[in-house]
Amino acid sequence: MPLKTTPESEGIYRLDLSGLLSKADFERSQVTIAGAIARGGPIKLLVVLDRFGGWAPDDDWGGMNFYMTEGDAIQRIAIVGDERWRDEMLMFAVADLRKAPVEYFPESEIKYARAWLSR
Repeated sequence: MPLKTTPESEGIYRLDLSGLLSKADFERSQVTIAGAIARGGPIKLLVVLDRFGGWAPDDDWGGMNFYMTEGDAIQRIAIVGDERWRDEMLMFAVADLRKAPVEYFPESEIKYARAWLSR
């Protein structure tokens, strides 16, 4: 499975992305995140790229529904991965439009990403 969503600690959810991400997998993760927000309020996300291969090219990635409905309930997003994906992941996370801060960390700095999320 290219996307696995798990609670990591109180109010922090971890998304592990590997391989080629499909829109269907991404939407399943959004349902999990929306449920967590509905149950407990705002959350923070730790996104970890592990052998990530990008986005399925035939899927329609243009939708903004989740961002519009749940975006304000996400307080921080830390993305950890290969520098190769920095610009595309920040764009995919809608970093420039969000009220919440979004930061990208190199693979070797996951402990700093966790510390940043804990603020």
